Amino acid sequence: MSGKTVKGLRFRLTASYAFFFALLFATSAILFRQFLVTSLDSQTRETLDQEWGALKGYLRIEHGKPIWYDDHHDPDEALIGARLRQVYLLSQTDGNIIQESPEFRLLGLDSPALIRAAASSPEKWVEKTNSKQVLYLIRKGLITDESSPNVLYHVSIGRSLTDNQQLLRRFNWLAAGLIPLMVLGGSLVGWVLAGRGLSPVLQVAKTAQRITGSNLSLRIPERGAGDELDFLIETFNQMIERLEASFVQVRQFSTDVSHELRTPITILRGQLEVALLTANTKEQYRDAIVDSLDDIERLSHIVRALLLLSQAETGQVVLTRTLFDASELVRELGEQFQLPAESASIDLSIKAPSSCEAELDRIQIERMLSNLLSNALKFTPAGGRVHLELQCQRESVVFTVRDTGSGIDAEHLPHIFDRFYRVTGRDPKSSPEKGLGLGLSFVSWIVKAHGGSVEVESTLGAGTTFSVQLPNALAVAAVIAQEPSAGMNKV
Repeated sequence: MSGKTVKGLRFRLTASYAFFFALLFATSAILFRQFLVTSLDSQTRETLDQEWGALKGYLRIEHGKPIWYDDHHDPDEALIGARLRQVYLLSQTDGNIIQESPEFRLLGLDSPALIRAAASSPEKWVEKTNSKQVLYLIRKGLITDESSPNVLYHVSIGRSLTDNQQLLRRFNWLAAGLIPLMVLGGSLVGWVLAGRGLSPVLQVAKTAQRITGSNLSLRIPERGAGDELDFLIETFNQMIERLEASFVQVRQFSTDVSHELRTPITILRGQLEVALLTANTKEQYRDAIVDSLDDIERLSHIVRALLLLSQAETGQVVLTRTLFDASELVRELGEQFQLPAESASIDLSIKAPSSCEAELDRIQIERMLSNLLSNALKFTPAGGRVHLELQCQRESVVFTVRDTGSGIDAEHLPHIFDRFYRVTGRDPKSSPEKGLGLGLSFVSWIVKAHGGSVEVESTLGAGTTFSVQLPNALAVAAVIAQEPSAGMNKV
């Protein structure tokens, strides 16, 4: 047997079965043997008690002489009398032997002193062995003289334990022969059962060997038994799903980086080559360097945004929930974006309760609202309006950003949260692409990380509304006051 087989789980399970069966059968044999010994001893003592009762009916002592009243002509009584006198001793209490059977004589006659001690002892059972090492169980007692009731005699009757000992020996040999066979049979059954039980595990292992980075879509079919192996298969499939998602994210990151960096790098290289070939003055070189630095800053911004988003989606960015006033955060953001709104001739307004206690990640919520407000300002023409509203509900908070911008065509709505997806108008020249196309991807991740939902409603040419609902970790959000008439504040 090879070392690999000995170390295998199937062999160890079979060895466990063999040990268990051996322990079970040996324990059962010991317990049954003890039960058999007790039963045989009890049966022998009960038989001797019955014979003692019969003895007192058949034996009479008159004037110191024993008289047996069994009828020799009656076969049954003759058999009983012969049985009673087979192992039999009658003596006076002072130790003088009156009558004994030949078989009892082989046990060795006791001395008068021992007889006197036995007659005065309350113990009625004793075991004795003859010269041939045959064990006997002796029943002792006292009987009276019919003519002199005050005179007592000591009587012993016995029975050989040879049959009992032979039965125990046969049982020992039977157990010694059967237990190894039963252990061997149990081991063979255990080997078969272990093989059948481990078969699904081997299938899982073989399937796992076939899974590589190029076929992570492979899954192990469940058996439908609902047992631990199905749970193992389900857990393994879930692990493969997570690995597949990670591989997809890595490939997506590589694709995004190569896609987004290719054009800026090409432009930057073209600018430098043109400057190298055509620039003659210090100002021309300076302009080329300034343009290159602007492109490099754009590249740095793209790389930082991609790394942050990739870390967020792979779980490296962990939410830090803290208790803060969401209304205060909304008002602060309104103040921050008021100047850019005025510069673009856009009317920015907010609506929020005077206080709204929420347990969220303040930094991520601020980033989410900043991205939504930035998008709204970018795509809202001069003279338009942008509105930010906070609703503090019983177990959730709802942020709404509404604008009167160009809107989003229905065909783009399913993709606006994808990386680098940028919406263009029907005329690209009049509505050029703006930004990196990562802002709404951040919004989507922040909402999912908080366990919330985001809805988008948009009408082309009339504006867009983003509504974000986040569960509040507090059981009940504390709303101190909410005044609709005074909620519209120009910041």
